Amino acid sequence: MCGIVAYIGPREAYPVILKGLKRLEYRGYDSAGVALLNSGLKVFKKKGKVAELEENTIGKDLHAHIGIGHTRWATHGEPNDRNAHPHSSNSGKLAMIHNGIIENYAQLKQELVRKGYHFKSDTDTEVLLNFIEDIKINNKCPLEEAVRIALKRIVGAYVIVLIDQDNPDTLIAARKGSPLVIGIGKNEHFLASDASPIIEYTKEVVYVNDYEIAIIKADELILKNLGNERQTPFITKLDMELAAIEKGGYDHFMLKEIFEQPTTIYDCLRGRLDAENGTITMSGIQKYADQIVNAHRIVMVACGTSWHAGLVAEYIFEELCRINVEVEYASEFRYRNPVINKGDVIIAISQSGETADTLVAIENAKSKGAIILGVVNVVGSSIARVSNAGAYTHAGPEIGVASTKAFTAQLAVLTMIALKIGYEKGTLPHDRYMQLARELEAIPEKVTALLQQHEHIKQLAEKYRDARDFLYLGRGYNFPVALEGALKLKEISYIHAEGYPAAEMKHGPIALVDETLPVVFIATKDSYHEKVISNMQEIKARKGKVIAVINEGDEQSIKLADDVIIVPEADEILLPMLSVIPLQLLAYYIGVSKELDVDKPRNLAKSVTVE
Repeated sequence: MCGIVAYIGPREAYPVILKGLKRLEYRGYDSAGVALLNSGLKVFKKKGKVAELEENTIGKDLHAHIGIGHTRWATHGEPNDRNAHPHSSNSGKLAMIHNGIIENYAQLKQELVRKGYHFKSDTDTEVLLNFIEDIKINNKCPLEEAVRIALKRIVGAYVIVLIDQDNPDTLIAARKGSPLVIGIGKNEHFLASDASPIIEYTKEVVYVNDYEIAIIKADELILKNLGNERQTPFITKLDMELAAIEKGGYDHFMLKEIFEQPTTIYDCLRGRLDAENGTITMSGIQKYADQIVNAHRIVMVACGTSWHAGLVAEYIFEELCRINVEVEYASEFRYRNPVINKGDVIIAISQSGETADTLVAIENAKSKGAIILGVVNVVGSSIARVSNAGAYTHAGPEIGVASTKAFTAQLAVLTMIALKIGYEKGTLPHDRYMQLARELEAIPEKVTALLQQHEHIKQLAEKYRDARDFLYLGRGYNFPVALEGALKLKEISYIHAEGYPAAEMKHGPIALVDETLPVVFIATKDSYHEKVISNMQEIKARKGKVIAVINEGDEQSIKLADDVIIVPEADEILLPMLSVIPLQLLAYYIGVSKELDVDKPRNLAKSVTVE
């Protein structure tokens, strides 16, 4: 879950690397560091955010045309200066950065200690680096060959980039499981965990595949597999603009991304949904449409916010397509022995497309004959490449660690897939299909109207900012929205919050209710509305504070609630794309009012590429 950056070419390496680290800081911000090579190898690293590294390097000799940088989310070893990357080898001639986990590092460390190696950190990374150096010395081989030999012994996931004092014109990189992008410039190359540090300099990139080693000089890129066979780099043109990864006048990326949702949902629908003519064009889905129509089961695999999107989609698919749907935590699915039959459809949902648990889960399912569909945001990501087909969400870069616009984009894509499959299967009548298509097309405009209430929600945040706990309740399509609202509050404000189906409240959680507990009801007009009103009355009878997300004209809820947030009306299948937005804003404004770093919440990282 760490961020890596490297550069080789005619520019000064340090400014390129530092700017890249700032753009990748959402991937981890426990510590940061750089290694620069110019008449000697110099390593600078510091606990804390990239700004602290920057301050620590003021006045230092930073001149170099080759270097590597790292921003860390700790897995092995607590966050401190000595565990920060880059790590230096025992000889001091090699430095390395690493994203991932080496599972058999303890065994390797014992072997190296017996040989007299000393370790300055508690990390698995330093073990791997010294293992590579040991092979290089004992085999009297080039660094490239030592890396190849070492990686055949390694168990785990990694992206590594090495710099060698004895070869000051070459970077060596390798990948398995964690992402690596190489940008190709004029006599220069840029390496990073994703494209955000690269787009300022070039739009041409190569996505390195698993089990590939890259040998990078300023004017040359060579890819080889672990069998030492040359691979042909596939150059991709980035469809991303620099403005997409900048704040654009907003105080935080999270707020910017919440307010981008009318555009991101529209971009998701654009070119696919033609409501006037009643067509949905999704070539990746059409290729497997017959298999999906005839599938006996769909399994949605995801983590975190994406798992909540899958829960909403479960309701939608079962309603419109009449196919049995299961929604699985990827982290559990991969370690169980699930029953997967040939022809089962697995839908992998991930913003980054690099979520380690999801990736392993779908690889296992694919090996058993399942059809893998990816719903991801990042073009060229690992899940996109492993999947048989699927659809990109086109939400653009999401920098805020807490996912917002990716969630609504995922819902838009999943809804279109369900509409398309239900209609082709004949379980969704034409009139209903056309109605939902028109309503889906209108969602971006409704989101725009909804966002105009942000000042009202800001005032509610000030009112409830000191609460110790929150309860979020919803039913039907809005139950997963309750889960998502609670997750956002936990992530951003560090307030304990729980989401429940409203009817489950009296099976335990109602014991928590007193005059200090805010209870957020997602109480929009749907087939469960009257039942939710009854649940609201149960909370009021116990003096709980009710915040109700409702539709215009809902007098029953207005009478019962202490505070209300009004969202536009829509078909209940589509309501989650609207009802979630005030919950995103509420979490954001509470976090801001508590003076927390809402873009980079403590202990979290954006792309979970390790277990």
